[in-house]
Amino acid sequence: MSEKGTVFVALFSGINVGGNRIVKMAELRAFFEELGFSGVATYVQSGNAVFRAKKGDAASLTKQLEAGFEKKWGFYSRIMVRDLGWFERLVKGNPYPQVAGDLTKLHAYVLEREPTAEEIARLADKCTGPESFEIKGDVLYLHAPDGLGKSVFAGLIPRVLKVPGTARNWRSVLALLELAGGAGSTG
Repeated sequence: MSEKGTVFVALFSGINVGGNRIVKMAELRAFFEELGFSGVATYVQSGNAVFRAKKGDAASLTKQLEAGFEKKWGFYSRIMVRDLGWFERLVKGNPYPQVAGDLTKLHAYVLEREPTAEEIARLADKCTGPESFEIKGDVLYLHAPDGLGKSVFAGLIPRVLKVPGTARNWRSVLALLELAGGAGSTG
């Protein structure tokens, strides 16, 4: 860890969806700064934050952020915290490079843990449409050629896999990697 700290990305679940559980990004940035983090930047309204932490790992930061968030906003949001190296591996590990340019048809689900072989098999049994998926560690890559909104399979993933997670389209993944790569350089 450098003197400036380690760069992390926090992905929030269930905020600013359908006009519910509204959290303004300026308030979210201030929340991170109040907790002592630096280089804070947010991306789109769905709850994505890049920040630097001088101490702590992804697991301890997740607990700290979830507890502080619930106290401040009065509701729970599952938060997935990952470091810059993890995000770099996510992008390099994309099993669908042929569709990476179609930013809204490729998605990455950041999972709380690596699914078991049984959980993956159960999900594979439900993948009967045009979609395809691959799981690498704690990431589920989904290619939804008709888009996520029209994908019946995408709606089944949380219920069938039963591993908590949060999804981002490839545009968001790349934007977050770019933000994380430059975190702290502007203060």
